[in-house]
Amino acid sequence: MTRNSENTLLALLTGAAIGAGIGILYAPDKGTETRRRIKQKAEDMEHDIAERVSHAKEELTKTVNHKKEEFEQKLDDTISNMSGKADDIISALENKLEELKRRNAHLQKN
Repeated sequence: MTRNSENTLLALLTGAAIGAGIGILYAPDKGTETRRRIKQKAEDMEHDIAERVSHAKEELTKTVNHKKEEFEQKLDDTISNMSGKADDIISALENKLEELKRRNAHLQKN
């Protein structure tokens, strides 16, 4: 998740918690009932936050694994490409060496 998304999520959860708390505190219930409702709302929010964090972890794990696979594929492609170019360079050098040997042999005859 991006930093902006995290801040938005945190602001929404904080606002919901404050709103629920104020709503419960001003409700015309007994103190024991109010405390029970506050406790229930806190447990509900804890569960909701745990689910959101779990979901965020799963999404992050998926993204990291996907990016890792992309990187490994690009690395393999680059290595393969470089290997092919190295083979081309070696072949060109071998051809040049053969040409130099022929010239040298020709010069040795003269």
